[in-house]
Amino acid sequence: MDLRTVTANRVEFSYLEAGPPDGPLALCLHGFPDTAQTWRHLFPSLAGAGYHAVAPWMRGYAPTALPAESHYQTGALAVDACSLHEALGGTDEAVIIGHDWGAHATFGAAGLEPDRWRRVVALALPPLSALATSFFSYTQIRRSFYIFFFQSPLAETAVSMNGYAFLDHLWADWSPGYDADWDVAQVKAALGDSEHLAAAIGYYRAMFDPALHDPRYQIAQDAANGSPPQPTLYLHGEDDGCLGIDAVGNVLPYLAEGSEQVTVSGAGHFLHLEKPDGVNAEIMEFLGR
Repeated sequence: MDLRTVTANRVEFSYLEAGPPDGPLALCLHGFPDTAQTWRHLFPSLAGAGYHAVAPWMRGYAPTALPAESHYQTGALAVDACSLHEALGGTDEAVIIGHDWGAHATFGAAGLEPDRWRRVVALALPPLSALATSFFSYTQIRRSFYIFFFQSPLAETAVSMNGYAFLDHLWADWSPGYDADWDVAQVKAALGDSEHLAAAIGYYRAMFDPALHDPRYQIAQDAANGSPPQPTLYLHGEDDGCLGIDAVGNVLPYLAEGSEQVTVSGAGHFLHLEKPDGVNAEIMEFLGR
């Protein structure tokens, strides 16, 4: 994988790249707390199939530059994705793949400018409409404590204490049994100063505070709260400790015709790292249709 930079939506993005530059774009978006390196197992499959695989560090994650306007609402992430498509020379054969926050951004980009994306793949977070009231069960609220804690001004202090041990614990809770030491080290490098950590937490603060939204992104924000119009593959780990499979249920009624849903057994929240062979096979089979 090669490391490159490109400017899109007024942000200089650092990204990993593999495969032929003139192949169809496969834009891969990571979530929290994660980095572009999360797609290292999928990249060889994408490149081998002729895709121009690109995985940026999302806005706020070093080495991508901090955005001047400091907006982290999902609409901004969706516009980033569409702008990356433009800057990287994507065509209507492009596909978009997202995990966690990257999935939320994926839904927004796919709905905002659907002609850019042929197919959609989302992991570990379905369209918000699919969650309905299940997100507010006691069990899921307990899993989601961090979302509410991140609204506190104490969040940055707590996360950064003891060598950012908070992040180690999140990965351990969300993907039980997975050795995440290498992955978490990459995250700590990306969020290892106060500005970048505040940016990553800012995604969560923007969820609840409209004052943190830029009205220029409102149309994209609305798109992110909907479902993608393209055929979509949705994958979720059976043992996900972040968003429980019990809270997800049947996602297909909220997806376009031709969509598929797969539950990956023996995997948690970072299913593409825990079960890469099976997840890669599902993704590549779906993209080939």
